[in-house]
Formats: sequence, C-alpha cells, structure tokens
Amino acid sequence: MASKAASTRQPLASPASAQEQQAAALAPDPLLLKFLAYLQFERAYSVQTLTTYQQQLQAVWLSQTDPDWLQLTERQLQQHILSCRQSLKPKSLALRLAALRSFYRYLQQQGHRTDNPTLYLKVPKTAKPLPKNLDVDEMARLLDIDEPDDDLAVRDAAILELFYSSGLRLDELVSANLADIHWSEQQIRVRGKGNKIRVLPIGSLAEKALQRWLQRRPAFVGDEPDALFLSKQKRRISARHVRQRVELWARRQGLSQHVHPHMLRHSFASHLLESSGDLRAVQELLGHANLSTTQVYTHLDFQHLAKVYDAAHPRAKKSSG
Repeated sequence: MASKAASTRQPLASPASAQEQQAAALAPDPLLLKFLAYLQFERAYSVQTLTTYQQQLQAVWLSQTDPDWLQLTERQLQQHILSCRQSLKPKSLALRLAALRSFYRYLQQQGHRTDNPTLYLKVPKTAKPLPKNLDVDEMARLLDIDEPDDDLAVRDAAILELFYSSGLRLDELVSANLADIHWSEQQIRVRGKGNKIRVLPIGSLAEKALQRWLQRRPAFVGDEPDALFLSKQKRRISARHVRQRVELWARRQGLSQHVHPHMLRHSFASHLLESSGDLRAVQELLGHANLSTTQVYTHLDFQHLAKVYDAAHPRAKKSSG
C-alpha cells in the first residue's frame, strides 16, 4: 500500500504547473476571462495592462468567501478596499478601484448587471509631494556665474536668471523669441499652456544677463534667427540641452541636490509668495488656471510663515508669565 501511495503522490509544482494552477483559478470565472478578452481584442490594451487588471481583479475575487461578480454589493467591495489600506499604498488602491470600475462598466454594457456597485467607492487620496525649491542662498550661489570669456557661460547665466526672474516653464523659455522681449517695459511675452499668452516682468539682474548674452548671440545665429537662446549648432536650444546645462551649473556651483529647470520656477514662486503673501499675484505670474494649483506653495515654508505670525499677530504673542 505504501508503494502504491508513493506512486500516486503528485510531484512538486514546477513553474509550468504553477501557471496551470493560476489558469485553473480563473477557470470558474468566465466573466473575468471574457472581460480580459474584450480589453485585448476590442480595446487593444497592452499585455502589461491586461496582466495588471487580471492581478487586481483576481485579488478581489480571492478575497471573497463566496465570490460572485454578479452578486457582490457596494458594501462588500468597499469593505475590501478598506481591508487593503494597511497592505496597499493609495496608488495601488486607486489602481484596484480603476480595474473594478472598468470591469463593472463592462458587465453593465453586456447586460450582466443593471447597477454599478463601484460607482461611489472611495479610496484614500494620494498625497501630492510638495514641489522642491532652492532657498535664497542656494539660488544666489547658483546664479553667481562669473565667466565673462565663456560664451556658453554667458548664455547659461542669462537662462538661469530668466528662469528665476520670471518663473518661466521650460517650454516657455525654449520657445521664446527675441521679439517677445519688450526692453523699455522690462517684460517678456510668453505662450503658456493652452496657448494662453501672459506678460511677465524681467528683473534688473536678468535684464543685464540677457544684454550680455545678446552681445555674444550673433556668433550662434543660424537657421532660426528669431530664437532667443541658441546652441553651438546654431539652432534653437532644446529642452533637453537646457536641462543638462542647469544640472551642470548646479554641480559646478557646489549645490548638493539635483537641480532641474522646474525647480527654478518653484523657487521663483515660493520666494515671491514668502515675501509678498499675495497668492493671487503669484497665480497670475505662474499662469495657473486654478488657485488651488498655486496654493501648494503656501506649504513650502510654513516655519517662516509661523514666525511671521508669531511676531505680527496681536493674539499670537505669548505672555511672559
């Protein structure tokens, strides 16, 4: 008997048999298989997306005691989401909910369900990381470029000064033309997101840096004579080239952190808001359509704002006793 039992014992699972087990787990769930086929053949989803949706939906399926996609309620699905809050990050929970919503929309379209139990499900909001910026001293160190005999250094100094002076986006700086600058008013006209035009002030130090660059610029002029900033190849400078030059100067000037063009825009916004407290003005200068986008800068230097409050507000002063 022992030998017979040994002969009928199943071998350890190999990678192939593990895949078979996974397929077997899906076998009693034809609705999910049909949904994945729909995504593959009718929506042309990538293999990676299909795999992700399959994994997310299988996790929900296997978590249920008596799984039945056609009987699961909003409360059961919400309880599942809540039960995963400790093991999954908010982004992963959002991905799982996206897969569920897509699946149940499909079930509705196919007439398998009349309702959508995922319609009002909620997941924890993903906290947006605060934009990084340089402090005033770090910004001054970055802009302290004194290489008058190096044409590229003169150009790069003008680029850095204009970023910080006017809060330009990278695309706005790259697409700027000579005609966009109004020297008498110390302003630059830029085309931002949604082709919206805005006029920005140019600080005196940025204006001087630009004037120094214009003296060297003729040697760089080629097929695009209108471009404000040009490369050694006598073409309009590219966004990639600007990123490289900003990073290069950050290293040369001894800054320890990685610096990119958008960080200079963040620095412009946070320093201006810190000094003025005028959120609406900063919103206009940045070209933000919504004030909520600008409000993130109010969190950048809360300690500084708290000190101002403690020093200025009549009810904030602590009693000596």
